[in-house]
Amino acid sequence: MIRILPGLSIPEEELTFTASRSGGPGGQNVNKVNSRVTLRFDVGASRSLSHEQKRRVISKLATRVSGEGVMRVVARSSRSQAVNRDAAEERFAELLRIALAPSKLRIKTALPAAKRRSRVEEKRHHSEIKRDRVWKPDPEE
Repeated sequence: MIRILPGLSIPEEELTFTASRSGGPGGQNVNKVNSRVTLRFDVGASRSLSHEQKRRVISKLATRVSGEGVMRVVARSSRSQAVNRDAAEERFAELLRIALAPSKLRIKTALPAAKRRSRVEEKRHHSEIKRDRVWKPDPEE
């Protein structure tokens, strides 16, 4: 059971772990040992998440969720498969916490009058600069 939030845990039965060879330095160990761990979580088929929570996870983690609704987390920082598995679980839990956190409501504030005036004045000044760049024929010719 992976605890995400108070009152929300994801059972390990809903997670799929696969191990594969990891790239990078490590000598012969890299070529022999399957230390990279990929965690897959089918968001759409999850019984632990409500419909609203599923929608939120899919929209906020769109780059990590495939078109089929499967979320993928990869861990390969360690040479140990067990350490990478723990890292993948922790990263998965952190991503879900971020996705399920309520978003802050934006309080609309009025722009101060002085700021509005200075912006208009800046636009006017910029317009005059551009107007002076235009070539005008000499009236005496």
